[in-house]
Amino acid sequence: MAFIRLDRNLFAELLQRVSPRITKGPRIISSPINGSSMSSQAEDRSPSCQEKMGVSSDSSDTNDTAEKHFQGLKLASHAVLEEAQQRGRLKCSKCGGSRMFFCYTCYTLVGTGQQEIPSVKLPVKIDIIKHPKETDGKSTAIHAKILAPNDVTIYTYPCIPEFEKDKVVLVFPGPRAVSVQDMIQCLHDRSSSRSHDSVDEPCRKRLKKSDEVQRCTHAVEDAVSGAIDEEKCLESKVYPLQRVIFIDSTWNQTNKISTDERLQDLLQVELKMRKTCFWRPQKGKPDTYLATIEAIYYFLKDFHEHCLAKEYHGEYDNLLFFYSYLHSVVNKARAVAAKC
Repeated sequence: MAFIRLDRNLFAELLQRVSPRITKGPRIISSPINGSSMSSQAEDRSPSCQEKMGVSSDSSDTNDTAEKHFQGLKLASHAVLEEAQQRGRLKCSKCGGSRMFFCYTCYTLVGTGQQEIPSVKLPVKIDIIKHPKETDGKSTAIHAKILAPNDVTIYTYPCIPEFEKDKVVLVFPGPRAVSVQDMIQCLHDRSSSRSHDSVDEPCRKRLKKSDEVQRCTHAVEDAVSGAIDEEKCLESKVYPLQRVIFIDSTWNQTNKISTDERLQDLLQVELKMRKTCFWRPQKGKPDTYLATIEAIYYFLKDFHEHCLAKEYHGEYDNLLFFYSYLHSVVNKARAVAAKC
């Protein structure tokens, strides 16, 4: 990777440009006893992370963790981003705004072509509900839309699309939230329960695969017969799941969206034991506060391994294409500033 000279003005601009709050995405606080979720509404309404730009005292530990994590990812070359950064900010062809890499208003690339950046195919559709006061230029949700444009849709609250509630999950902690591993079975249980007009009960944990999924799995493994193609098998494995919802907001704004009556009956899913790689962790807050793009990435990784029952080989690593590059740029800028 070529060395990029960063003066103080550019350093300040980059920090302002690429500062997603660490409180975006699902926040999980694990019990030291059994790892269960502790998710009171009082804790969820924590102060906003949009505070003064500064380097926290424990940022070095976060940086070390991030470096190790990013080194193991199968990422496309960042050369195109390095070249775009050297050219500087350009005007968006649609709105005329001054942007670097992409326009966070129009969801389009700026200074690079679509063929120059990776495109990620997701196994399930993702909807992101963004708070209207969320700063577009600091949102990592935009990364997902740029890198997986056919599978990601961003809505600005109070706009929420209509859902078939037994086919959609909300990634957000709560007293009845379940793990990704148990998600599909819980959807089956809820659908069956509603069909019998009974009251919802807590989902059963990790039941055996249904006969339908077992037949599909066996058919795919039988390469000679070729009776069922892989795409149909995939649909059977994730049925009835159709969409996954994420909330893009600071935590003191999250309550308004998460308590919206249109989301109340959705199955909630939580991500456990995941730590952020964000370059400016909020002082005094747990490192399980994830940026939105991190939450999406970790959900899909768990989904691939536990719901699709496949070994993970970096299929969704490029969702962190922009995120990992910005992390390296900020670290280089810090190193330069430290020497001044």
